[in-house]
Amino acid sequence: MRNTMYVTVALAGALLLAGCASSGPSSPVVPTATQASGGAAAGQGTAAQGTGSGRAAALHAAAQCIRQHGIPSYADPVLTSGGQVYSDSRSIQDASDGTLNAVQQACGALAARAGLNPGQEPPAPPQLVEAGVKAAECLRAHGLLNDRDPTAQTAYTPGHGFGFTRDEIPAGGKASPVYQAAAHACRSLLDDEIRASTLASLGNDG
Repeated sequence: MRNTMYVTVALAGALLLAGCASSGPSSPVVPTATQASGGAAAGQGTAAQGTGSGRAAALHAAAQCIRQHGIPSYADPVLTSGGQVYSDSRSIQDASDGTLNAVQQACGALAARAGLNPGQEPPAPPQLVEAGVKAAECLRAHGLLNDRDPTAQTAYTPGHGFGFTRDEIPAGGKASPVYQAAAHACRSLLDDEIRASTLASLGNDG
């Protein structure tokens, strides 16, 4: 189901990125508003790091470090043939501040070398946008009139699809009868959107 945790994901990713630039143990650098709102488009910069086996090995090493320092569920990022990196940002989002501090100090240099920033996913690929548009059309038809069609620049969470902005959720939130009815009616399309957002699917973005 769609989520509303964009800001948390971006902040968590920015904290890890701040650790990447650190030259040694220090207090976490609080991200600026610009850093925190870098969003999906900022992920395009990962392509500059390359697409070869060396890059893949660097991403694996960074992921292994993250798992060993408090986030055991963190999945290896996916490197596409075009050089985009999709990552398990939800595991980062769910980690505590203390764990993020430990990860950034232990794994920051490895993440920087790999060009990994879990808070800055690449733009949503076509298959994810297409699935998201179909889900949005269904949700509008079943009462969520403010739900907008996603684009490549719309924020998403790998494995969880696109989220709602505050103005897209009806009064009463996700517990409201309107939301519940729409989510039930569009369940299969929402599931399609989620499947299109998995790391395995994102890795086939062309």
